[in-house]
Formats: sequence, structure tokens, C-alpha cells
Amino acid sequence: MKLAQLNIAKCKFPLEAPEMKDFVDNLDEVNAIAEASKGFIWRLKDESGDATQIQAFDDPTLIVNMSVWEDVEALKNFMFRTHHRDFMRRKAEWFYRLPEDTYVLWWIADDHVPDVSEAKARLMHLRAQGDSAYAFTFKSNFTAAEVKN
Repeated sequence: MKLAQLNIAKCKFPLEAPEMKDFVDNLDEVNAIAEASKGFIWRLKDESGDATQIQAFDDPTLIVNMSVWEDVEALKNFMFRTHHRDFMRRKAEWFYRLPEDTYVLWWIADDHVPDVSEAKARLMHLRAQGDSAYAFTFKSNFTAAEVKN
């Protein structure tokens, strides 16, 4: 099994705004780091090479990021041990803090590529039911062996 993740962010400004320039200008670099990271398998992207224009929610200020990894450790290594962490530290400059969960993890079959509707369903389940083997956060970190899809 592989680990899928979705995270969402509510932009404080339009992506074209000067306040978002550092974020937007570094998307290609951070995405390239992800793709070169050990354990990376796949990420959601459109023709432009990122997912910022994929509207998964009714709110047009919500942007999505979705990817698949070999395991939790591979995702954490990318998130916290690469240049990506520098942008995570700055997220309050660009994104609102939301009161509900903004990311979800779940296990998928090795040959499965998740879609946005599946990811949204997992996030909504997490928000409604809390952490479970079906949809979880780093706090609970369910293993692939615990999945009963």
C-alpha cells in the first residue's frame, strides 16, 4: 500500500497578488524537490505543472495539493527536511489559519491513483469522525496494515 495525502489552504490574497509572489515563484522549485525526494510516487498537477488552478471546493480561494508517497516517513522527510519546511514556516503570510483539519492522509492500493473527489471525501470524513484508519493525520499515523477499505 501507498500513502495518499491531500492538504488545502485558504489564500489571503489572489495568487497574482504581490503578497503571494514568493509562494508562487517557488512552486516549481518545491514541486521539483518533492518529485526528486525518496519515496515520492505521484502528485496532482494540471498543464501548468502545479495544482493551484484546480478548483476542488466551492470557495475559489482554497487551493489543493495532493500526492502519493511510499510511506509516512518519506512524506515527512520531504515536508520537514527539505526546503519545503522554509515555506511551511511562512504559511501564515499567505494563508488563513482554518479551524478545521486542512490535511488528510490515507492508504491506497499500490496501483491506485486517487482523485480529488476521493480526497475531499476523506477530508470530510476526518473532519466529521476524527482520525481513523480510513482518514487520519500525523497525530494518529495509522499503518497500512490497519486499513480495511
